[in-house]
Amino acid sequence: MTDDEDEGESEGEALAAFERLGLTTYEAKVFIGLHRIGSGTARDVSQVVDVPRSQVYGVAERLEDRGLLEVQQSNPIRYRPVSTDEARELLRDRFEREQDRAFEYVETVKRESTGEETQEDIWTVRGRDQVDDRTVDILSQADERIVFGTRLPELVTDTIERTLTERAAAGVTVVVVSRTPAVRDRFADLDVVTVENLPDQRTDDQRSGRIVIADDDSILLSVVGNEGSETAIWSSGSLFASVLIQLLEASDELQIE
Repeated sequence: MTDDEDEGESEGEALAAFERLGLTTYEAKVFIGLHRIGSGTARDVSQVVDVPRSQVYGVAERLEDRGLLEVQQSNPIRYRPVSTDEARELLRDRFEREQDRAFEYVETVKRESTGEETQEDIWTVRGRDQVDDRTVDILSQADERIVFGTRLPELVTDTIERTLTERAAAGVTVVVVSRTPAVRDRFADLDVVTVENLPDQRTDDQRSGRIVIADDDSILLSVVGNEGSETAIWSSGSLFASVLIQLLEASDELQIE
């Protein structure tokens, strides 16, 4: 690639970047052109950038309104760009103002939403790695109590084991429940973790994956498909999570093999 091609590609990228910052193509070209020559008339600018001289006047006026160039009232009129640092600050401020305006509106719409029904935050996660990540996230945020159960040793990853141990060491009550010896054995030597073996009641269950309860307001339940794929539902800080946890524990449905 020649030097001219390199320069053209770089200028094209710069123009695209300025456009993403809110400038038109002509505005970006004139601004770049003025920095190239330092200062000049509309004719000077049109000779170094691909903008007709008749268009330069209007473009320069808009750039002046933005605070990106200064105008010398001479004959002919001359233009000089502000420094790159000043221009950077101006464009940054403009971007932040537009960002605030956009998200303030979103927050207003969010607050003004009406209706008697409330959508509970119940989410679905598909895929073993994604369920692993969500499990670790829920465990990591527990401050008081954790119940973790599974019938499958492969669902107790090193990261999950480490997170459970760390939370227990931090003073969180951690209970691991499973009827599978290989799962219980991973925590048997840890004094900070309580391991429980639930009585057999559903020996034909081949679909249950894992259950995670944290602080009585976060829950994750998963099932495992025939090919080993895992799908989970989870909820945190919702009425759904609190009620489901109470129902599971009150009815002895916490059966993780």
